[in-house]
Amino acid sequence: MTTRVAATDRPPAPMRARLPLVLTAVLVATAIAYPLSSGAGRDAVSWAIVVLGATLSVVHAWLARGPRTGVGVLLLVTTTAVAFEALGLATGFPYGRYTYDDTLGPTLLGVPSLVPMAWLMMAWPSWVLADRLAPARRWARVTTAAAIFAGWDVVLDPQMVQAGYWTWAHPSPGLPGIDTVPLTNLVGWLLAGVLIMTLLDVLVARTALAGAPRIGDAAPLLTVGWMTLGGALAHAGWLGLPGSAAWGAALAVPVLVALLVQRRRVPA
Repeated sequence: MTTRVAATDRPPAPMRARLPLVLTAVLVATAIAYPLSSGAGRDAVSWAIVVLGATLSVVHAWLARGPRTGVGVLLLVTTTAVAFEALGLATGFPYGRYTYDDTLGPTLLGVPSLVPMAWLMMAWPSWVLADRLAPARRWARVTTAAAIFAGWDVVLDPQMVQAGYWTWAHPSPGLPGIDTVPLTNLVGWLLAGVLIMTLLDVLVARTALAGAPRIGDAAPLLTVGWMTLGGALAHAGWLGLPGSAAWGAALAVPVLVALLVQRRRVPA
């Protein structure tokens, strides 16, 4: 029994530890292909981005915090996503009224299969970044993670609406510069973010192995950074979405400043 516990607590082998970074590199390369593609090719790229991002989240959670955390993240995020999205589709709460396109795959309770994977892609990196920014207090970590989670969607949602993956019944009023996504969606993502980040925080506290994280958090941090700032660049340069590009850049700057200040405060 003692030997088995020690083996479980042992850090991953170097090759396995590099896997999240490999997945991140492939994800970034695939994301770069999105604005350069069109039609069915763009649909395939969208699927690839989400599947890669979801896989990265589970793999990193598993290797960094342990198998129980990895499996817990998968089950918790996908279940919560289906519950929130099914509620939103049925009642319009908390996001507003919207409909999904058939290209997003088979559905469960009306929720396309790609949607909970997109939540998984976004939720874990958001929590990891918040854990870096606010490690001491749960309430600060949860609210920061929820804000990052919702801010990511500010950039993503106009792109998905443009692609025809979903449509809002009443897109106005929206954020300045974004006329295709209502403000109610942002409120909904903040509410969902507070709940799911609270649950993630409890999950990690109860399941992570002693001494975790066992590998660095570079992969999810690079993912959230690229998908926000890289997305903003794509919106401005190729997709004709200057409003969401500006919001993406504006939301990313305070996070980058906070990380820089935090890094300078760490003693050598």
